Amino acid sequence: MLRVIMPGSFDPPTHGHLNLVERARKIYDEVYVVVAHNNQKYYTFEAEERLEMMKTLTAEWANVHVHLWERMIVEFAQQVDARIMIRGVRALSDFSYEFELSMLNKGLDPEIETLFMPTDARYFVLRSSAIKELVRLGGDVSAMVPSIVEARLRERIGISSSVANRG
Repeated sequence: MLRVIMPGSFDPPTHGHLNLVERARKIYDEVYVVVAHNNQKYYTFEAEERLEMMKTLTAEWANVHVHLWERMIVEFAQQVDARIMIRGVRALSDFSYEFELSMLNKGLDPEIETLFMPTDARYFVLRSSAIKELVRLGGDVSAMVPSIVEARLRERIGISSSVANRG
């Protein structure tokens, strides 16, 4: 059985994240989406909220499992016996950062391979910081995030849908 992990902060989950998960689940027998939590980082959503959103958004896919993890990602891969880590990349800057992480992970466990999956062109510019800024300014993010995520973002950031729909 071919298992892969797809780690990320998913703060917030986007259509781009879901596109990567959907594509991976069609290739691999099992996909473990790993919602990473680092106490040193600031998140818009708490770890449990991000976990719950990803579970809800992937519930229809039987071969996708969502977990929360607070330690080194290679430890999670070892725990579920996954030898492949999928990382989504949008641009060269993403690749540079992800390449460095892959080398670090390879040093921790030489058996784990990192594969880079380019983001579908429709989701090329999806950056969580840009999405959050659009919500703060009352912009429409419905093409970027699922509706449950948009509602939670508006609730968290304090902008109502009526403000967002003003034109």
